Amino acid sequence: MKLAVIGAAALWGTAGTAGLLAAGVDPMSLAAARLVFGGLVLVVAARRVLRLLPRRGLLPLAAVAVAAYQLCFFAAISRTGVAVGTVVAIGSGPVFTGLLSWLFDGRRPTGRWAGATAVAVTGCAVLTGGGGQVRLDGVLLALLGGLLYAFYAVAAARVIGTGAPSDAVMAAMFGGAAVVMLPVLLWTGTAWLAEPRGLLTALYLGCVATALAYVLYGRGLRVTPVATAATLSLAEPAVAALLGVAVLGERLTLLSTAGLLLLGASLVVVALPERRTPGRAAGPAGVRDAGDREVAPVGPHGVERRR
Repeated sequence: MKLAVIGAAALWGTAGTAGLLAAGVDPMSLAAARLVFGGLVLVVAARRVLRLLPRRGLLPLAAVAVAAYQLCFFAAISRTGVAVGTVVAIGSGPVFTGLLSWLFDGRRPTGRWAGATAVAVTGCAVLTGGGGQVRLDGVLLALLGGLLYAFYAVAAARVIGTGAPSDAVMAAMFGGAAVVMLPVLLWTGTAWLAEPRGLLTALYLGCVATALAYVLYGRGLRVTPVATAATLSLAEPAVAALLGVAVLGERLTLLSTAGLLLLGASLVVVALPERRTPGRAAGPAGVRDAGDREVAPVGPHGVERRR
């Protein structure tokens, strides 16, 4: 199911190229429309299983975190630039995810994961470049965005670990985020949605790059440790860069190509199955720790409690 996570990251990576179809639209309005459309689609698709979710828990907070991540991300790039803001927000996400998974679940990340994640973040930084004015407030907002991403991923994984349907978990999170972001969409303006190109862009971002992507991500979280999934999600900037070359006619510098290769190699390392420790008992199918070794459920919430 790691392929499902990589598939989700690939769909996320198409968002930037698709967003160019709505040239001139406020990026915040575009992000709000993406969550509103995506959340609606997820809720409608999972309406029959939403009743299976726990009445109380982390999901309401996770929904707020999904919306807050968007706000923090755009506030960060407006202050410190797209390159720096993106690298800090996306690059810090897997690190925070591993730390939160360790803190909440006692799942200490393996050395291989830590090493591969460090290389992947480095590759991401080299790929996207370091241009832009570095401002402390922008960097702090980007770090907060990375932490919010880690929180809602860990929260989703913990609920899925109790046996809740992953589609319902994603629908609850993004449906809640849609409610939060609807006023933002109305405030930033909706006139662009009346244009065929604008509406098509919003539908693609909501239905494909959000709804379908998070359905895949949620299903990947059923059996993939959240720390591993967060690192695999770094395939997003790689896909975005390749689309820029193939579709937009952009050119990668030698340094960016090196970053892309570094990122790709580290993702392969993370995706490969971890060797089991000899003599260690295997737990139930699909339940694993941060090193991809199977373990037995622990506590009332089961295993896989994460970002």
